[in-house]
Amino acid sequence: MHVPDGFINAPVSAAAGVVAAGAVAVSLRGARRELDERTAPLAGLVAAFIFAVQMLNFPVAAGTSGHLLGGALAAILVGPYTGVLCVSVVLLMQGVLFADGGLTALGVNITDMAITTTVVAYLVFRGLVKVLPRGRRSVTVASFVAALLSVPAAAVVFTLIYAIGGTTDVSIGKVATAMVGVHVLIGIGEAVITALTVGAVVAVRPDLVYGARGLHRPLKLRVAGELVDAPDTAPAPVAARGSHRKVWITGLVTSLVLAGFVSFYASANPDGLEKVAQDKGIDSKTEKHASDGSPLAGYGVKDVGDARLSGGLAGVIGVGVTVVAGSGIFWVLRRRRTADTSPSQITETV
Repeated sequence: MHVPDGFINAPVSAAAGVVAAGAVAVSLRGARRELDERTAPLAGLVAAFIFAVQMLNFPVAAGTSGHLLGGALAAILVGPYTGVLCVSVVLLMQGVLFADGGLTALGVNITDMAITTTVVAYLVFRGLVKVLPRGRRSVTVASFVAALLSVPAAAVVFTLIYAIGGTTDVSIGKVATAMVGVHVLIGIGEAVITALTVGAVVAVRPDLVYGARGLHRPLKLRVAGELVDAPDTAPAPVAARGSHRKVWITGLVTSLVLAGFVSFYASANPDGLEKVAQDKGIDSKTEKHASDGSPLAGYGVKDVGDARLSGGLAGVIGVGVTVVAGSGIFWVLRRRRTADTSPSQITETV
C-alpha cells in the first residue's frame, strides 16, 4: 500500500507530513516508557523483520497480491509507540534506498501504514485481551483479529486522504469499495503472519511480548526453601538472557533468509493499491520517484545481471540497514530513559 508521488496533491501531502511528524515526535517520547531491557533489543529486529516480510507479496485475488503492513505485529510485540517508530523506519528505508513509496508522500504513508494500523490494531488487541480468558492462546487470537481489522482500516484512511487531496477526478465510492474489498483479503494474510509470529515468540519467551505482559506466569525464585513470584524489576536469570539472545539471532537469520532467498518467489502481481490505481485510473498522474536511479531501486542491486542474486543482495542489504538504523534509534531512546530515571536525576527532581 505504498503511495507513490503524484497520487496526493502537495497541500494534503504536506498536511499529512505534519501529522506524521507530530505522531513520530509523540512516539519518540512514548517509546522511552515502553523500551526496557527486554523490548529495546527486540525493536530493531522487529523493524528488520517487517522489512523482510514486506518483500513477500502473496496472491489474494486474480491479478492482485498483498504484503504485510506490520503495524499490528510491531504494536503487539514492542508496544504501540515503538510500533509506530518501527514501521516508520521501514518506510523511510524503503523510500530513500529502494524507491518504494514516494518521498513527498512519506507523510501519507506513515500516517496510513504506520499510525493507522498500529493504533487500530493495538486498540482492538487490548480490548480483546480484556474480555478473553487470560492466557497465551488469547494473545494469539487477539493478534489475529487486530491485524485483520488494521488493514481495511488503512484502506479507509487512504480513501479519505484521496477524497481530500487526490490528483485525479474519479468516483470515491468506487475507489472505497475496491480498496476495502481487496484489503479485507490482504488483511487475512496479515492476520495469519501476525498471529503465527506473535504465537511463536509467546511460546518461547512470553515476557518479550509487550502485549502479553501480565498474562504470562511470573518467574519463580526459591527463598528460604519456598518458591515465590519474582518481582517484575528482578533481573532475568542467565538462562532467560541466553534465550533472549537466541530469539534475536533466530529472528535476524529468519529475516535474512526471507529477504535474501524466499523473496525471489514472491508474487509479481501488483499489490492492492497498485491494482485499484490501475483499474480506477488514479495513477494517471504518478510522478517518477526521486530515488529512481539509486543503486537499490526496485529491490535490486544495480549492475548485477542475475535477477535472483540482485534481489537477494538487495533484500539482505535492506535487512542489515534497517536493523542497524532501528537498533540505533531504540538504543538511544533506551539510554535516555535510563538517564532520566537514574538516582541522581530523581534526587535533583525531588
